Amino acid sequence: MESILEVKDLKKYYKESKAVDGLSFNLYEGEILGLLGPNGAGKSTTINILSTILKHDEGKITFLGIDINDNKKCIKSQLGIVPQELAIFEEISAYRNVEFFTSLYGLSGKKLKSAVLEALKMVGLEDKKNSKPITFSGGMKRRLNIACAIAHKPKILILDEPTVGIDPQSRNHILESIKKLRDYGTTIIYTTHYMEEVEEIADRVIIMDKGTKIAQGTIPELMENYKNTRIYKICINTFYKENFKYDFLYEIEGVQKVEFTHNCFNITTIKEIENLDKIIVSLIDRNMKISHITSEEGNLEMVFLKLTGRKLRD
Repeated sequence: MESILEVKDLKKYYKESKAVDGLSFNLYEGEILGLLGPNGAGKSTTINILSTILKHDEGKITFLGIDINDNKKCIKSQLGIVPQELAIFEEISAYRNVEFFTSLYGLSGKKLKSAVLEALKMVGLEDKKNSKPITFSGGMKRRLNIACAIAHKPKILILDEPTVGIDPQSRNHILESIKKLRDYGTTIIYTTHYMEEVEEIADRVIIMDKGTKIAQGTIPELMENYKNTRIYKICINTFYKENFKYDFLYEIEGVQKVEFTHNCFNITTIKEIENLDKIIVSLIDRNMKISHITSEEGNLEMVFLKLTGRKLRD
């Protein structure tokens, strides 16, 4: 694949702290790149820099081989931005909203009209083109926001948590629209706090923490070390201090790792070995009263938790 955007050793400082610290990655033409990280990881700062809203302190960003500092006007014309906060006018029609934002990129006349109608169709709002957004649901407003960002056919589309607070139907519609855009050749950077969305649409994932990249790859590549893993979470009513000994659990076949916190065991085990019954018996034999049990097989959330120590929505 051809690299459309290259980020090298990107740094951004806020007084004494580093919001972005030596971040490097390539964005390849026609892919959906999931940009993930816990709160404070530096995602928003990175997106604002890529959008030319914020200036970086060190490093280099090239778009189609051109340093963005040398031609910001060029990259701005090729970018579509869908921010977390809605950027639409509620008192004018959906058509007029898209028309206004698209006209800022120099389109006019028949080309402008065609672009507006095509964008509204892409997000499933063509039948609402004459309606005002003030009458729309939250999901419909989000879809209109996307239409405003894609009508000028940008090479790169940046979506910053576009499905926050919307209904499942609108979320599905947005995800399907994003996949269609990718199939039509748009290159997409996507941030979200919903791991299932990344698993559904992303071709590749970058995980950030503390301003830097800590992992990247396709989902199968990231999950390679966890694909044969199951984690049992077993909570008990009997109180024990966090540092009490539980070496006996390692004597059970398939058990790889045991952690005990907040009166719950997190037991990592080989998925192919059925050993839950032995684990339960071992705990009961030691007079531990089990309150509940859950299990989770290897997935992207597990990878994220292991790398950052937090869940994506924390």
